[in-house]
Amino acid sequence: MDLALLRTFVTVHRAGSFTRAAALLGLSQPAVTGQIRTLERQLGRPLFLRRARGVTPTTIGDELAHRAAPHLDALVEITETGLDEESGVRTLHLAGPPEFTSVRVLPALTPLIGQGLALRASFFANAEETLDGLAAGHHDLAIATARPRGGLLTAAPLCDEEHVLVASPRWAARLGHDVLREGHVVLEQLPVVEVHESLPLVSRYWASVFDSRPAAAGAVIAPDLRAVLESAAAGAGLAVLPRYLCESALERGEVVALYDPPVPPLRTYFLVVRTGTLALPHIARAHEWLLRASVDW
Repeated sequence: MDLALLRTFVTVHRAGSFTRAAALLGLSQPAVTGQIRTLERQLGRPLFLRRARGVTPTTIGDELAHRAAPHLDALVEITETGLDEESGVRTLHLAGPPEFTSVRVLPALTPLIGQGLALRASFFANAEETLDGLAAGHHDLAIATARPRGGLLTAAPLCDEEHVLVASPRWAARLGHDVLREGHVVLEQLPVVEVHESLPLVSRYWASVFDSRPAAAGAVIAPDLRAVLESAAAGAGLAVLPRYLCESALERGEVVALYDPPVPPLRTYFLVVRTGTLALPHIARAHEWLLRASVDW
């Protein structure tokens, strides 16, 4: 049996769609369809049921995937090991949000460098872009703020990120206790520092805490939360930041929490891999290491 046909079959099985599998394999959809039909003719059995959205494997299709996928993944492992034999170093390609990956993930993985692991990081602010790159094989492991759908990717909750509404001490002193009495009405008198013109973090905070939309526009827009923190500390306006990023600035008094809601807004990070790739030792080791490290986050 042609290994190329099996590779295409396993990709379709994991992707749940001929179109998605074609994009991942770099083939046209008719080529993928033709390869699956060829394999079905060789086996004398249908492998997928065509649906309005994608395909569903038959019982035979599920059985073949269960038997073939581990061996195909093992062949990939052999190939990758061969590429790294000279240096004895395995390379992990990692993708995720720039701030969280820089502050949390990369430092947590550095002990593995002494165990023969090399790291290559790619930063994406958009979860969809991160997951698309992982699905296409550009990355081995990804951190995303959205749980992927379908069977191509496998996600595990990593940690919850608490969001804090902060500003410089000067702004906090000017507002005084009015924030506690009038909440977002007073807060909307402040300029806003954000990562995007749509004010994603501030809007999410307002919806969760005040059940409203912020009546404000961005005064400073910078696509990096570290720049947002520095601008807020310098007095540019209020910002919503993850606690892990602004905790030290809060302790030093460089910024002040403007509001203490009974239930602070949270955002969940997911640790995501392509289904089946945890059979590869270097990916499995990094995956397990991060899950253990995240207990203290």
